[in-house]
Amino acid sequence: MNKIIYLDAAASSLKPDAVIDAESDFLRNKYANAGRGVCARAAGADEMVTRARDAVAAFINAKPQQIVFTSGATDGLNRVRDILKNVAHPMVAVSDLDHHSARLPWMAAHLAGTVDLTVMPLDSQYNIDVTKIPYADIMVITAMSNVMGVAQNVAEIVRAAREKNPNVVTIVDAAQYAAHASIDVRAWDCDFMCFSGHKIGADTGIGVMYIKNPEKYAPDKFGGGMVSRVMTDEIIFSPAPEKFEAGTLPLTQIAGLPFAIDNAKSRPAAADLVKYMYDRLAKMPRVRILTQPDAALISFIVDGMHVLDFGALVGAHGVCLRVGNMCATWIHRALGVDGSIRISPGFWNTIEDMRQTADIIENVVK
Repeated sequence: MNKIIYLDAAASSLKPDAVIDAESDFLRNKYANAGRGVCARAAGADEMVTRARDAVAAFINAKPQQIVFTSGATDGLNRVRDILKNVAHPMVAVSDLDHHSARLPWMAAHLAGTVDLTVMPLDSQYNIDVTKIPYADIMVITAMSNVMGVAQNVAEIVRAAREKNPNVVTIVDAAQYAAHASIDVRAWDCDFMCFSGHKIGADTGIGVMYIKNPEKYAPDKFGGGMVSRVMTDEIIFSPAPEKFEAGTLPLTQIAGLPFAIDNAKSRPAAADLVKYMYDRLAKMPRVRILTQPDAALISFIVDGMHVLDFGALVGAHGVCLRVGNMCATWIHRALGVDGSIRISPGFWNTIEDMRQTADIIENVVK
């Protein structure tokens, strides 16, 4: 097989031509730093950033001043912890759905003795159990696990958390969710939300951190472009979002982001592709599917075969999928496995890709 069948959208999406063209055009014809000059090119860069921020705000139903550009979801989730560092010894709720990026910053703080951790229970389908939400000062909510592929009821979880503590600060990791469903931060009523551009078809190195009340918090990074005035004994910060965007922004990646958003909003449904693969895998001996039939992806194991061996064998036939623990240690422990195999189709995949992949897997597991 000469063709590579790329089925690893959950790790990173392939890029639409419109994203590639926008970045190339910016680099070739329009490049300048934003917020640094008064020439026409600098003004054009400023306008490009403004348009991109507006596009993100519309995408998640927020206001532009609530949108902070980061280098990705990992960067954003770590920065949220730093922004909240003045919360005195909080109780932080996490769940076994969490990606390492969402939970490890708080686990590190817990090991350092500055926060307490509590784990939200999962129900029998491995979703956050809304009826058993614990008390927390800070709550981390994974909107969709990169292993289970099921959208969580974020709004209901936030409401349940506020019933226990009206002052709880809620943080949503929407890195996986953003590629599969519409985000509405007003309906969610969360305090922070982060996602990565590369998961929805933008470039690597660009992410979004939404802050519901940005003027409530002090910046966590310092440098150029985030102050309006500096005096001997006082720093006057620029208003949000600029006060959270010290230094040069990832401008090339920002140039492509609105086009990735347009592509994501018009994304063809992958449900038929997932269903076809699910039905084929369900008939194969030794294959144990870990996900529900209506999940956004498929995770499974093959009895008697290490996931790395499986990945190498199908990879030799041109199939690119993900094997391992997906930086999601806790859900694999809950499932009773060390790692899994994940198939996650994207907008570029066809039913023929799925047929060929299923045939290859069938031969590998025999």
